[in-house]
Amino acid sequence: MLQARAPRSRDGSFGRAKSCIILFLSGGPPQHETFDPKPDAPLEIRGDFKSIPTSVPGIHFSETLPRTAKLMQHLAVIRSMTTGINAHSTSGCFMLTGYAPASKAESVPPSHNDWPSIAATVGALKPSQRSPLSSVVLPERLENNGNVVWPGQNGGFMGAPWHPQLIQCDPSAERLRIEGMSLVDGITDLRFHERAGLLRQLDASFRLSLANPLIEEADAMHQRAFELIHSESSRSALEIEREPAAMRDHYGRGRFGQSVLLARRLVEAGTRLVQVNWPREPGDFNEGSPLWDTHQRNGPRVRDVLAPQFDVAYAALIQDLHARGLLDETLVVVMGEFGRSPIINKSGGRDHWGNVFSVVMAGAGIEGGQIIGSSDKIGGFPEDRPVYPPDLAATIFHLLGIQPNHEFMDALQRPRAVTDGGVPLRELVGI
Repeated sequence: MLQARAPRSRDGSFGRAKSCIILFLSGGPPQHETFDPKPDAPLEIRGDFKSIPTSVPGIHFSETLPRTAKLMQHLAVIRSMTTGINAHSTSGCFMLTGYAPASKAESVPPSHNDWPSIAATVGALKPSQRSPLSSVVLPERLENNGNVVWPGQNGGFMGAPWHPQLIQCDPSAERLRIEGMSLVDGITDLRFHERAGLLRQLDASFRLSLANPLIEEADAMHQRAFELIHSESSRSALEIEREPAAMRDHYGRGRFGQSVLLARRLVEAGTRLVQVNWPREPGDFNEGSPLWDTHQRNGPRVRDVLAPQFDVAYAALIQDLHARGLLDETLVVVMGEFGRSPIINKSGGRDHWGNVFSVVMAGAGIEGGQIIGSSDKIGGFPEDRPVYPPDLAATIFHLLGIQPNHEFMDALQRPRAVTDGGVPLRELVGI
């Protein structure tokens, strides 16, 4: 099915990352209150927070991120990311795939014609050599209010074999239980092996009477689940309760913090890519400002709820990876689907804004302490060096050892390039 058409890069940064962790701050984090403060702008633009110096002279973050600011020497901040789309689902699809969606409307449902996500592509083209879990998304999928699932989260037109493994879970619970990924009470390894053998016999007989590609896709997913249950290292990685209490406290005991810790455990066990989606709070499907979607009371919500969880967990992850000697071989990407409007609205919130926002990258040999691009004086549009989703995707692929112009054959045997003309960011890959 897969076919390479591009020569391997001779550049030293190619394939430098053995794994990748994507922290997806769904809802759209405000650039002004995080990585791109505008202290000289009027109050209705800069907001209530001050800017603070980071560990790199001349670079400032919002005061909401004190721990992260102390780690700027490890970080590269893109302040000129742009999609030009103000809809959660379709701007999110653009960021998650690197391909512009056909529609820019909100609440566009997934389609079998969707482009595969970055997570799906990495899992399929660069599968893990140490774990049956090549690509994982946790702790939940991305949905708009009304349970409308976003497009661009799975294997798209490549089908179920390309889907990343969705692990719906609450790692902050006293004991992590993942449906379909652990033996139920009363089922021993022997009984499980016997049942798997019986299923294979029944499947073989069934296929003789009916050939269907959907059956093959389902079989591939079943096989992956069997491999996971039999993989001691992967099962152990999911047992987050093995972590010392002090380390769990270090990441923050909330669902996001513990999901980030679980991501570290998975890449340490060999998973190639883990995408952590910012989890919803109980009942917030009916709220006007769920997740990072701060249409109302942006300042208090960022200060009291959102930024503290992110700041603690992200700083802990960078410090933990560095202490374990894993940061140089692990790419860490922080992004959302878009940013927030430069002008604070009448409800004290900021609205959807795909024109400019920030993305943060670290690890995998990336030179830290740098800012890429800039937004204008009000944080509304790129001022310099606009960066587009295909270029971000190309950078991630390059560092993971996938050529941005690599071609694979789709289900109809047509060659498809992994990026839509994306070029790796020279500031990050050195070419």
